[in-house]
Amino acid sequence: MSNVRTHKGNTPQFGERAWIDPSAVVIGDVQTGDDVSIWPMTVVRGDMHKIRIGNRCSIQDGSVLHITHASDYNPGGYPLLIGDDVTVGHKALLHGCTIGNRVLVGMGCIIMDGAVVEDEVIVAAGCLVPPGKTLESGYLYVGSPCKQARALSDQEKTFFKYTAANYVKLKDDYLYEV
Repeated sequence: MSNVRTHKGNTPQFGERAWIDPSAVVIGDVQTGDDVSIWPMTVVRGDMHKIRIGNRCSIQDGSVLHITHASDYNPGGYPLLIGDDVTVGHKALLHGCTIGNRVLVGMGCIIMDGAVVEDEVIVAAGCLVPPGKTLESGYLYVGSPCKQARALSDQEKTFFKYTAANYVKLKDDYLYEV
């Protein structure tokens, strides 16, 4: 059985130079941008709603990306939407949320249904972002449940594109290895 699977007629679609580790599983209505990397033991399951991942995103080892299905309790459900230049740390759980551009999701974070992380945010390792919460652009968030800790420095803001580019280079090492 392949690690990239069609479900209910929806086959994952990948942008140019995307790399999916053979131990990762990608299912259903999933589309990625260019230069995306999905690392070992990650699950991206678009089986009851869509998942969209932007350009130059790194979804690191052991992460779980899923959606919120539509129901009487949640008409319309929530897709999982991820912008460009997003680094998702090891073992993160993203569930039916929206992640903006230039975001760092720390290791072990849980971001729940209907939450919105605006552009240029650092979500520190181990954070829990409750359902429906919005994280405002330009801040570091910490804790469980998360709270706004402080504004990001200019140097921290340059880190988003640096880390995205670094993972593109690393992904290319794997993609073009002979």
